Amino acid sequence: MSTADNRSLSDTELRNLADNIRDWGRELGFQQVGITDIDLNTAGSRLAQWLDNDYQGEMTWMADHGDKRWRPARLLPGTLRVICARMDYLPPESNLIAVLRDRDQAYVSRYAVGRDYHKLVRKRLAVLAGKISASLPEEFADQVVQRPFVDSAPVMEKPLAEKAGLGWMGKHTLILHKEFGSWFFLGEIYTSLPLPVDTDTVENACGSCSACLNICPTKAFPAPYQLDARRCISYLTIEHKGSIPAELRPLIGNRVFGCDDCQVICPWNRFARPTGEADFAPRHGLDDSSLQTLFAWTAEDFDEKSAGSPIRRIGYERWQRNLAVGLGNATPSAETIRLLRQRLATASPLVAEHIRWAIDRQTGEGNPTGIRPFPRLK
Repeated sequence: MSTADNRSLSDTELRNLADNIRDWGRELGFQQVGITDIDLNTAGSRLAQWLDNDYQGEMTWMADHGDKRWRPARLLPGTLRVICARMDYLPPESNLIAVLRDRDQAYVSRYAVGRDYHKLVRKRLAVLAGKISASLPEEFADQVVQRPFVDSAPVMEKPLAEKAGLGWMGKHTLILHKEFGSWFFLGEIYTSLPLPVDTDTVENACGSCSACLNICPTKAFPAPYQLDARRCISYLTIEHKGSIPAELRPLIGNRVFGCDDCQVICPWNRFARPTGEADFAPRHGLDDSSLQTLFAWTAEDFDEKSAGSPIRRIGYERWQRNLAVGLGNATPSAETIRLLRQRLATASPLVAEHIRWAIDRQTGEGNPTGIRPFPRLK
């Protein structure tokens, strides 16, 4: 649909359509929908500086695709607007602080304890895009350019969400809102429709607070609003494919897939609302299992219990690697040492390295050092 054709829709029709899009979004389970233009020049400059600092680690794909990441019309020709949607994911009974404080329990980031969000959110966005097309005059419908995205393409979802009024970029680099916190997924629809944009952006309310920066176990924030992925536990346990640096292993504690510390400590997350999506409810005890229980999973167990889960993407080998680190930081016990030694005989070289490290920690004198229990919230 060319720009000229788009403008055949009156301003009133476009405003009504934008209102309908927000209503349809809520009906489809999104808690918030905003619309923004495609000017991401400032975000593109920040990305270039981030890459120059090598903060991306092994995530080489962050530098791929040229300027398509910050020029949406290069990714999807004809794009004029981006529809941004938010979907809450925190389970009602998250139990996260108790698990973080128990070094013998396995902590899995709360976005990953249920089913994989990608398919669910993308499917809802596809339905929303279909409703938009179906609502247009017949002569326009087949000319509209639209495509939904959910963390699966070079899309700068956080800067777009900030511009669309879904929140502000917190010092921990996540989108944050006074009324909703930060426990939510983001999704986008690129569209050629010249919809009216949301101009009421959310004011940054981080103020002088630095709780998220201070709580980070591995000190992954070199400065407010900057994340060095190479030290981030989420990166180390999910994106990083090789050996976890030995000096960071004690600091990872019991976090075996991702890390939520900067969200847990954030004062604004006191107002976060639990999700009503059944697919985001915990499965297979991933919200409340011991490190020993998960480490005892066989490859077949992993394949069965990670089906439809975000955990599936790291594979069994890295799952075992992460759990070995967790067990190295756990309370010293004969059973833990037995499990580690038993698995060592069949472990891959990558996992074996981390198991040996864990055994050394378990059999050493005194308690493992470097572990910081999650603080008691006031």
